[in-house]
Amino acid sequence: MRGFVILFMLFDSIVKFVKPEPVVEGTLTMGYAEHHISVIGTLGLLSAILYAIPRTAFLGAVLLTGYFGGAIATNIRVDAPLFTHVLFPVYFALLAWGGIWLRDEKIRKLMPFAGKEG
Repeated sequence: MRGFVILFMLFDSIVKFVKPEPVVEGTLTMGYAEHHISVIGTLGLLSAILYAIPRTAFLGAVLLTGYFGGAIATNIRVDAPLFTHVLFPVYFALLAWGGIWLRDEKIRKLMPFAGKEG
């Protein structure tokens, strides 16, 4: 799960530095200027790198959650379709946190999904 999130975010961020025409058009459609693309790419890349390093994975997950929240807000603002566009970042946030939850016992204690019986 973590690997999928990391690979997607690395691809997404690197493409923002290359700036192919569909990325530029999509960014402009979302209401951002072209000079914002590299800033968004940098924020995504830094968050993904922090998430990929085990010692900083929690911080990376928090930053990715904020990044995904911005994507959700942007998609809502342009009236994008709910399940395919608006909720897409939610799916990735669930994968990101699920990957940490499965890997780190401290996170499972912080976010228990099942109570202890007895």
